[in-house]
Amino acid sequence: MAVRYTRACIESLGYELAPVVVTSAELEDRLAPVYRDLHLQQGQLEALTGIEERRWWEPGQSVADGASLAARKAVESAGVDPATIDAVVYAGVCRENFEPATACKVADAVGASPSAAVYDVSNACLGVMNGVIDLANRIELGQIRRGLVVACETAREINEVMIQKMLKNPDMEFFKRALTTLTGGSAAAAVLVGETNGGPPRRRILGGVQRSDPRWHALCRWGLEKDGLGNVVQFMNTDSVSVLKYGVELGVKTWRAFLEKAGWAREQVDRIICHQVGLGHQESIRRALGISPERDFETFRFLGNMGTVSLPLTAALAEEQGHLRPGHRVGLLGIGSGLNCLMIAVEW
Repeated sequence: MAVRYTRACIESLGYELAPVVVTSAELEDRLAPVYRDLHLQQGQLEALTGIEERRWWEPGQSVADGASLAARKAVESAGVDPATIDAVVYAGVCRENFEPATACKVADAVGASPSAAVYDVSNACLGVMNGVIDLANRIELGQIRRGLVVACETAREINEVMIQKMLKNPDMEFFKRALTTLTGGSAAAAVLVGETNGGPPRRRILGGVQRSDPRWHALCRWGLEKDGLGNVVQFMNTDSVSVLKYGVELGVKTWRAFLEKAGWAREQVDRIICHQVGLGHQESIRRALGISPERDFETFRFLGNMGTVSLPLTAALAEEQGHLRPGHRVGLLGIGSGLNCLMIAVEW
């Protein structure tokens, strides 16, 4: 997939941070028996991932309610009437129910147009990126004038499950596979996508490029399974070494196609905003793409890996802190399990 746009822009970004700060040291305190049995020193989690802390929602938090908070902020920031929103897309990995679409609850809370298209999309950590492309396509085709893509992720529940499993099974191989789970963070984000309306647009979406390598679909899995008692519980299994290796390879291929499609030389990319995983991933992808740290912006150290929320929330914070400025050529770089990669060019 490679597309160009002439009519679509990001009107605003909104986000909501989860309230409970959880440090890596706190998680390791809970895993003290495992560390003792495996002869591990405290501090391994932060040393291996670069993550000092992440956030969790309070127990029982509705992801639709979290997404609605971020959505309202995006609408208020843009100063638009929510009744002019012609599509609401919920793109989180975590959702309320199998049905109806979580987007329905968000659309109701925001007050979207009664004729709006309301639906969910799911593609691991690329969900919001896919939602932005979907809405830009609809705008380009003249189907809608404005759309909202939202997501809310919660890491508390899967972390609690995996901590208990690690305590029951203090095995080094299981520890390695479970470690990535402990990087998870919680938050919500919203992206309001609209028409440029012929004026000098902010955050103009120029186009996007996607590449995939589904041979590696089993490297990172999060879902439901039955435990020994027949209870249905969450599980997560990640081969982090292979995800990094093959994810970076796919990222390099996508990056080359992205630069060609955008008509940019690497040196002309003023800023990049990456999906936030951890220190190893961030450094590896920058090195592979030839991007200096000064052109990047990190949030993983204090927010962890927030799934679909990571990239849009990082972009919002980068703008708030003056790292993204009007006129910047910005590459939004998403790599997700599957493996899938999507990069979007934005003239900020």
